[in-house]
Parts: sequence; structure tokens; C-alpha cells
Amino acid sequence: MIPISKPMMGGEEKEAVLKVLDSGMIAAGQKVKEFETEFAKYTGTKHAIAVSNGTCSLHTALFMNGIGKGHRVITTPFTFIATGNSILHAGAEPVFADIEENSFNISPEAIEKELKKDIFKKIKAIMVVHLFGQACEMDKICSLAQKHGVKVLEDAAQAHGAKYRDKKAGTFGDGGSFSMYATKNMTTAEGGMVTTDSDQAAEIARSFINHGSEKIYYHTRIGYNYRTTDIEAAIGLEQLKKLDSFNSKRRENAARLKKMLAAYNWIVTPEEAQGNFHIYHQFTIKVKDGKRDALLKSLNDSGVGAKIFYPLSLHQQPFYKQTIKRKYSLPVAEKVSQEVLSLPVGPALTDADFKTIEEAFTKFAKTI
Repeated sequence: MIPISKPMMGGEEKEAVLKVLDSGMIAAGQKVKEFETEFAKYTGTKHAIAVSNGTCSLHTALFMNGIGKGHRVITTPFTFIATGNSILHAGAEPVFADIEENSFNISPEAIEKELKKDIFKKIKAIMVVHLFGQACEMDKICSLAQKHGVKVLEDAAQAHGAKYRDKKAGTFGDGGSFSMYATKNMTTAEGGMVTTDSDQAAEIARSFINHGSEKIYYHTRIGYNYRTTDIEAAIGLEQLKKLDSFNSKRRENAARLKKMLAAYNWIVTPEEAQGNFHIYHQFTIKVKDGKRDALLKSLNDSGVGAKIFYPLSLHQQPFYKQTIKRKYSLPVAEKVSQEVLSLPVGPALTDADFKTIEEAFTKFAKTI
């Protein structure tokens, strides 16, 4: 089976981990500081704070920006559940705004509608998600945020190195959040990163992830143990060096898949929006005419590890239906959730893999 994603680990990562193990300092230490410094340089932000996973990075970004009980945060319904859950973890309420069909990202027009409804000024932030490796329309979104006096937070868990108008994802707003999970464009196995240009926010974040401590055994605020380790940071430093080459290969593979699938009029391949640098965390097609589920089964049976991201939008999830009182109708998100299918696109793909994928589509096309 060709996996939907495969971590690309080499001798450099293994050697780096062994050096940490031999050093005796395996918790958060000098390697974590080095990783934070290099990640900040890569993204172009003043501060980067390493955390234990992507969900922790989202929670930390919310906390360092003062988002909590009684507040509301506009976000997309078409995302992994960690986006919405982090808002609930902070004590706030997610407000879902519909998405753009072509990019799968949150719609600025839908955001504006929600902001105009906010007569009690409970909305304190917009949390965008740069889904599948493509950045949102940040000029429009940041302009709306400034007009209405709300924060902008970026869930860039799938967007390491993605750009909007030559500026990298995670650097536009008041806090960026990255995941380093095993399936991401770069990985530390688990792990995450928070980015910000604010000295004050960074200070709060560093305290928050360390039980609210600014000085050992002196605790000035609520906090959690969201720290990462030197083992993970050592892997991250090596992965960061390779990230641009990984992303370049993903873009090459995406172009190859688009050419392969161009003949099928019941498939819509992903678009790269104007001004964007798409890094294809996922290569997500839309399958028309109700063929998606049959195609998924056929591809899997042929050894292609295609998957659905995401079969339900957040407002359709059982837990959210029980938890959030507001009833939503978000037609675009609901529509695409019935059409999307992600194909392997990672840098580990071989010519033999592409042949298998092509043969699998040819086989399915003959059955319809």
C-alpha cells in the first residue's frame, strides 16, 4: 500500500538523537532553544516557542492573546477537530464561518458576515486554518480584523513553508501555530511551535507552557506542561534543513498528479490561488457525481492509500452538536465534505508509485 504520508528520516536525524541521548540532557534544554531560534529565522518571526504538540500550540496562542471565557472565535468548520477543540480548551466558543469551495479555506466574506452580527462584541479573534498547505486570503482577513478590532490567529499545522504574497504562513497575525506530527511536511514525531512578533505574548507563552512559571518554583499564572524535549528538537533541526526540498518535491508531485488526472472530467484537482505558494501537505481532489466513496474503495483495493480529509465538518460532529447551542447551515463545507479525497503526494513517492496510482485510476474509470 502506498501510504498517504511517510516521514522522511535519514542518518542526520538518527545521529542527532544519539548525540542528545549521550549528552544526558533529554528534556527541554539547549537543543530546544536552537530549534526555536532556527524556526523563527525560517518563518521570519521574532519569537518561536516549541511545545509538545500542535493542539498545545493552538491553546497557547489563544492564551497568550488573552482569549478565554465569554469570548468567541471565528474559525472554519472544515478542519481537523483540534482547531475547534483548542478554542473550547481556552474557555471560548468557536463561531463557524463557511469556506471557499476552490481553496477549502475560510471565506473572508463569511467572516465579515459573522463580524457584522457581533452586536455584543464577544468575538475577540479570527482563527484561520491554512488547509492542506495553502494559505488563506490574509490581506482581506487582516483588514477585516483591524476594522473590527479582533485578533488574528493562524493554524498553520499543515502549512510549514507555505506563502501568501511571499510572506510565510504563521507570520501575519497575532500568533501562529504549527504541528510537527509524523504526517506533517516536517516532523519531530510529535511536537509543535508557536510564533509571534510580540515580546509580551512570547513571555506569556513561555510561562504558560511551563506551569505558569517565569522563575523556577514561582508561578504567576495558570499554566500547563506543554514543553517539548531536546530529542524532538534535535530531529526538528535536521528536518527544518530539509523542509524546502521536501516542499519542492511535493509541488513536483502535485503537478504530476494534476497532469495524470486531467482527462477525468469528474475530478477537480486542487488549485493554487493567485499570490500563493502551495506546499501540498495534502493533494485533495473533489470527486463529482457521487463517485467518491467507490473511488476510495477501488484505490485502496489497488494499493493506493487515499483518505478522506474530512468526512464531517466540525459543526456536524456529534460532540459539537451537543456542545454548541447554535445551529449551523454551512452549505459549502457540507458539500465538499462529501466530495474530497486526498491522494499520496509526499516526497517519498517513486516512479513505481505513480505508475500504480495511474493504473488504479485507469482501472476505476473502466467501471463507470
